[in-house]
Amino acid sequence: MSDQPTNPLGYLLHEVSRLMRKQFDQTARPLGMTRAQWLPLALIAKHEGIRQAQLAELVEVEPMTIARTVDRLEAAGLVRREPDPTDRRAYRLVATEAAMPLIEEIREVAKQIWRDALAGVSEEDQAALARALLAIKSNLSGRDATLVDFTRKDVFNERRSRAHQG
Repeated sequence: MSDQPTNPLGYLLHEVSRLMRKQFDQTARPLGMTRAQWLPLALIAKHEGIRQAQLAELVEVEPMTIARTVDRLEAAGLVRREPDPTDRRAYRLVATEAAMPLIEEIREVAKQIWRDALAGVSEEDQAALARALLAIKSNLSGRDATLVDFTRKDVFNERRSRAHQG
């Protein structure tokens, strides 16, 4: 019997994902952030005023799990809860100005990890891989998949410039 996996694509997806997570966790640890905190923080900054339930759905975790993560981010002064003007029971999540430099640092960490991971892979091959993975994601989720690029500076710049103008 062979030691080769029966589905090398599935195995490779799993291994690359595992190695990326491991590399990110090791690199971001000195910044005091974990991947479990970074993704919700980035999404809160990108979707200013998002409700906690919506955030849990985007991160694909249970609402209680995201509640604990938001509690930690709030205690660290990186996120604040604001009352939802349309629903007295709900809160909107907003990244604080103090979070913006950290988001910038983590974004740079992610960019460097991707540069290292994609070294020697042509732009054409990267584009083909992205298209294939989006198609797989759409097939599995039953809806159109979109690509969210948290390494792009413009994702956060509009919010930062509004904060400085106010």
